[in-house]
Amino acid sequence: MSGLIFDPAGNLYGTTNGGGYQDVGMVFELSSQAGGVWAAKTLHNFNRSGTDGESPAAGVIMDSAGNLYGTTLGGGPDNDGTVFELSPTAQGSWSEKILHSFDGSDGFYPDAPLIFDASGHLYGTTFLGGANAGGEVFEIIP
Repeated sequence: MSGLIFDPAGNLYGTTNGGGYQDVGMVFELSSQAGGVWAAKTLHNFNRSGTDGESPAAGVIMDSAGNLYGTTLGGGPDNDGTVFELSPTAQGSWSEKILHSFDGSDGFYPDAPLIFDASGHLYGTTFLGGANAGGEVFEIIP
């Protein structure tokens, strides 16, 4: 189970490790409606394409422009996990960009939430891989 975040308008964002079209997870938004009801919207369904991520284990974080960033445990060309960005489009949908696909040499199975530094760089950790096979701390410059 991943954590949730709020945007400035009070919408909630999160991920599921399973579910979605191919049962490998999704990113969702919950919007508060009148009467205490929440409306759910799927922002991205991960898929088994070999290029997309699979099975996010951590939640997402949001930058000041409203883009969401997160990681997946699997997926990518080597099935070692990915770092992704979702950006809102003018049409109201979301566009995904894979920022990095892990290949084992730089770690694999990123399973913890990302953080930003003051320059907007992303940092995270992998569960395994890297030089000593015990995981890596990584930096992504979007």
